[in-house]
Amino acid sequence: MWMGFALYFFGGCDMVYLLKFGASWVLPPGIFILALFVLAWWLWKKRGEKRAAAVLFALTFAFYLLCTGLVAEKTMGWLESAYQPPERPAGDVIIMLGGGAYSDTPDVDGTGTLCASPASRLLTAVRLQRQLDVPILLSGGQVYEDTGAEAKIAKRVLMSLGVPEDKILTETRSINTSQNARFSAEILRENGLSHPILVTSAFHMKRSVLNFAKQGVAVEPFPTDYMVAHHPVFHYTKLRPQTEALLDNVTVLQETLRTFVTRYLE
Repeated sequence: MWMGFALYFFGGCDMVYLLKFGASWVLPPGIFILALFVLAWWLWKKRGEKRAAAVLFALTFAFYLLCTGLVAEKTMGWLESAYQPPERPAGDVIIMLGGGAYSDTPDVDGTGTLCASPASRLLTAVRLQRQLDVPILLSGGQVYEDTGAEAKIAKRVLMSLGVPEDKILTETRSINTSQNARFSAEILRENGLSHPILVTSAFHMKRSVLNFAKQGVAVEPFPTDYMVAHHPVFHYTKLRPQTEALLDNVTVLQETLRTFVTRYLE
């Protein structure tokens, strides 16, 4: 009865958004943010520890902001805007960087699957390959014992999508972006390839271009796998705490730190 009244009063779509907003405060991380705000209030009002309460409130509020889509779309949008896909891409090879794989998960034509980001990168690489008819260099090894050899899995998927085997090169030794660039550069020189198009996630492109530049390789960036819209529109649900938004902000912080280390310390 009450649900029917609420749907009638607020309207179907508005009620859906309202329920999402409310649910985010009774599930992590929202429930913990509320608890910390209550603790800060208790320290201020009941214990008189105003300095500790103020510090706790400030830290909690900062954490809350990092958990909101409103902040995440600004920070991630800033990182993803470093490069734009060229209108007329041109090159003699497409380099696709790995980003995670599972060795024992079932797939359509075998065992082993790519994670979401590299799967999105692969889709872009396939379309570019069909447009340009150049080889694809897959870069990515087995990072952990229970993960897959990324380049090998991606090669199987590419062949199942119709890419000829003689159009696929694999680099299977790298376990990070720096090694992606170093080992890929060796393969490029061995095969006389000098104008690579680099395909990776938009948030990952800035650091990737820098790593290839350190190997003396000038790439044409083709970012893909975007995490946020280019022209976001405000909605109040972007103020709700979400683990996805927190993950996006952590990714931005990690990429910023790793880019600094790559530029100045490596």
